[in-house]
Amino acid sequence: MIETIPLDDPGDPRLAPYAAMRERDLVGRAGRFIVEGEVTLRLLLSGQARFQAESILLAPERLPGLAEALAAHAARLPAPPPVYLAARPVMSAVTGFPIHRGVLAVGLRGAEPCAAGLVPPDPAPALVLGLCGLTNHDNVGGLFRNAAAFGADAVLLDAATCDPLYRKAIRVSAGAALTVPFARLGPGEGWLALAARLGLTPLALSPGGAEALSDLPALPRALLLGTEGPGLPAETIARARGVRIPMAPGFDSLNVATAGAIALHHLRASSAEVARDKE
Repeated sequence: MIETIPLDDPGDPRLAPYAAMRERDLVGRAGRFIVEGEVTLRLLLSGQARFQAESILLAPERLPGLAEALAAHAARLPAPPPVYLAARPVMSAVTGFPIHRGVLAVGLRGAEPCAAGLVPPDPAPALVLGLCGLTNHDNVGGLFRNAAAFGADAVLLDAATCDPLYRKAIRVSAGAALTVPFARLGPGEGWLALAARLGLTPLALSPGGAEALSDLPALPRALLLGTEGPGLPAETIARARGVRIPMAPGFDSLNVATAGAIALHHLRASSAEVARDKE
């Protein structure tokens, strides 16, 4: 049996981390983040996630369907997080908008990892995804989902890229933002310097890239993606290895998450092919 704590007062201090989610999501939560929905909560509880839950907040009718996952999670921990039960009107009053799913949790970020610790050493065919200036939560969430699907070792972000632990980014990523390792570039560090330090070949994905993805040999790589429209900075494109996705004549526009999926699929497939040839 899972021990639960019924709460019926929106002003209860135990619900404070969930308060005014829409507004506070924009500025962070002092080392916390919000998980919303059953799929992402199950990932947070599964043992695959890189983060721990501080508390869980459910509408009472959602408890039976999650009881097994909650019990398994509690069994792995010496001090499992509290599970609060609150009616949807109470949840909505706390968060500041209607809660339809009835499933929320507060996660703890913990210490931020450094990029060097996320890249596998030689001779592993490392594949890292670099996000440059991506401020759209849907695109960042979609790219984390792609990174998980195609086996990227890590995602690296510059200072301008939005937080993958924003509530919407986590939801769009189908929880992949909770499982795929990620780190920020160091202060003042550029993509080319980082790639050199990590032993990665920087690949600048751009419609004007000199090489087609299909012609690229397998090697440790950092696939760099910029914003839709402006793309990557000109200096990065000039100094990195420029690659492109061949497209029909007269059209060279893809959503950045779609382009990332195509490129990651190809790069991972080419590495797998080389590994098979060596066996």
